[in-house]
Amino acid sequence: MNYYGIFIAVVSFLAIGLFHPIVIKAEYYFSSKCWPVFLIAGLIFLGISLGTNHMIISTILGILGCSCLWSILELKEQEKRVARGWFPENPKRKEY
Repeated sequence: MNYYGIFIAVVSFLAIGLFHPIVIKAEYYFSSKCWPVFLIAGLIFLGISLGTNHMIISTILGILGCSCLWSILELKEQEKRVARGWFPENPKRKEY
């Protein structure tokens, strides 16, 4: 039997679950202006994924890289959610 598909699905699920609160906290403390950090991290993960010969490790790194890149879009969406009042805004920042 091949369990790779199930393992990769679990890793994807965990990555989504991990990055959701990361995006919320990043927007709260740093605003959406921290997007270059996610860009650099995503490109690093994807680059390492390309250079890795092990299929599972390469896949995990690819998932993390794409999750970082997707987080850039989610930062902008989170900023809109905060503006709508769905999430708390950071009282120390006055840019809302």
